[in-house]
Amino acid sequence: MASMNKAMIMGNLGTKPELRHTSNGTPVTTLRVATHERWGGRDGSEGGERTEWHSVVVFGRTAEVCCEHLDKGSGALVEGRIQTREWEDKDGNKRYTTEIVASNVQFLSKSQDERSTRPAPDASGDPFASDLAEDSIPF
Repeated sequence: MASMNKAMIMGNLGTKPELRHTSNGTPVTTLRVATHERWGGRDGSEGGERTEWHSVVVFGRTAEVCCEHLDKGSGALVEGRIQTREWEDKDGNKRYTTEIVASNVQFLSKSQDERSTRPAPDASGDPFASDLAEDSIPF
């Protein structure tokens, strides 16, 4: 029987990502992504809401780009696989961490309120054409 391990979440970062390197020099960062859900509240029933926090590990050039372009509150769509690691704390107790190992991270646009403050388009119709040189785009 075939199996699949795939996770996809869309949410906002709770902290600014910080770049680290593994012992062999591979760039790595951990993103803390919040997803939010609401339910009920119709026809007089009581509704509710919950925020879930996800740890996302990103490696390589994608980790570097995330650190360059994401900040606390940034929106991201993350695809990857779920992984649980076992480790020992300073007292020798076994601990477990479940995280998403990202294979793809897409940056999401700002909220509708922030979009209204975009600069006016230049002659080409691109509001950001004057801000970015062709070779400065990270992907």
